[in-house]
Amino acid sequence: MFPLRDHNPTEIVPIFTVLIALLTTVVWWVLQGAGLSEETLYNSVCVLGVVPADVTGVATSDSRVCDVGSLGVVSLVTSMFLHGSWGHLIGNIWFLWVFGNNIEDSMGHLRFGAFYLLTGLAAAVVQIVMVPGSTVPMIGASGAISGIMGAYLILYPGIRIDTWIGFWIIEVPAWVMLGYWMLLQLTGVLGPAVVGGGVAYGAHLGGFVAGLLLIPVFRNKKLVEAKQRGVVLPRSELDHGGWW
Repeated sequence: MFPLRDHNPTEIVPIFTVLIALLTTVVWWVLQGAGLSEETLYNSVCVLGVVPADVTGVATSDSRVCDVGSLGVVSLVTSMFLHGSWGHLIGNIWFLWVFGNNIEDSMGHLRFGAFYLLTGLAAAVVQIVMVPGSTVPMIGASGAISGIMGAYLILYPGIRIDTWIGFWIIEVPAWVMLGYWMLLQLTGVLGPAVVGGGVAYGAHLGGFVAGLLLIPVFRNKKLVEAKQRGVVLPRSELDHGGWW
């Protein structure tokens, strides 16, 4: 199941959603060499990615994936803007756009930026707790985007999403799409992939749960309730002022 678009119009221009997508793309081109140089890609991932053992100071083995050390705690932030391939980047930006514009709309620009960073940090911390001695670097925006998806599940579970399934495109409620996605992450956590390379399922679940918990604090209650009733509020009644 792959989401193509949702039927959920926005009230404000999703400035931060676009800025985050642009920033991650610029990082991919400038700092990671668009994946064209293995050495550049390797160095960016090892230095700016989260290496749990470098954060905790405890490694489970003497062998290391990276020959150079990471930025330690600072990498919890820098890792959110790194990717490992074009597919990784495009997939994350696509999910960010499908779900992020409505979540930014539900809280305002600056609160959305803070929400994005907090859920991304929570995702990285959960992965570190699960594998504190791992020397495998973790990168990607998917932890923070998982937080956005958790928030979407709370706010708009019944919104219809055009979803690509095999040879068909069908409409499904958001809770079906997001529930299926969450089931995949749970399956991954219970499997062997959590301790090796590949997908950081623990980070995905950590970000998702953070989004579930934080959205009641960050949402614009007046706007969200009006949208849930199918009412479009005039801009004069929006109390988030657009930015906050």
